[in-house]
Amino acid sequence: MSSSSTDKVFAGAVPKVYETYLVPLLFEPYAADLVKRVASRSFTRVLEVAAGTGVVTRGMAASLPERTSIVATDLNQPMLDQAAVVGTKRPVTWRQADAMQLPFEDGTFNAVICQFGVMFFPEKQRAFAEARRVLRPGGVYIFNVWDRLDQNEFADAITAGLAAKYPADPPRFLPRTPYGYYDHATIKQDLTASGFNAVPDIVTVTQRSRAKAALDPAIAYCQGTPLRGEIEARDSSGLEEATKAAAEAVAKRFGQGPVDGKIQAHVVTIER
Repeated sequence: MSSSSTDKVFAGAVPKVYETYLVPLLFEPYAADLVKRVASRSFTRVLEVAAGTGVVTRGMAASLPERTSIVATDLNQPMLDQAAVVGTKRPVTWRQADAMQLPFEDGTFNAVICQFGVMFFPEKQRAFAEARRVLRPGGVYIFNVWDRLDQNEFADAITAGLAAKYPADPPRFLPRTPYGYYDHATIKQDLTASGFNAVPDIVTVTQRSRAKAALDPAIAYCQGTPLRGEIEARDSSGLEEATKAAAEAVAKRFGQGPVDGKIQAHVVTIER
């Protein structure tokens, strides 16, 4: 199973697990980083694509001036529904939208933000071109992507644990998609091909991911991402056993009790 059309599907039980486990485990520290970058500039209209369950949206709503309008979009309506349940400090506009075909006029926004969504875009150059199109001249596109798998320790351990459980057909969602778009040269090439003329600023940000037990990251990855679908495709009743195998792999590497692993991502900023 080298690729899957389900890599970008976040529905069913996934949004709730995603918000409960993945957001505190992985996304909160990088959301704070992105929000700080956005807040350091004066923007009046901000578009967020691939907003997920809204961790960055919530940060922007709490930190940006009231005069700054925020539109948060995602391909998957169930993720936006979960985001709306959690809520924001002030009103934002939630809208279902495909990042490769944004439903906005040219030059509508002076910032486009995307946290860990670019890796899921089937046609990255097309999505980048859409971000550029809806930006005003002088506007900025800020996004982050995960570094390679071996620099993200829980994901690496879980991938190894699942490969041992399914040796004939190991699930490859994690290295294929969320941890598969990290090469600086490729990112720069795709941005240039999409119409951006500026040189992107790319910085690597390392954080720590902490959980009270090895089971937490196992649930997060196995049940709160499209990896769930890959597991269930191999064994429709095997999700709990696969999660247990993933937890054992994390515990083997990081010990029993609270676990602490490295996570690493690249933050890309480019002006229109």
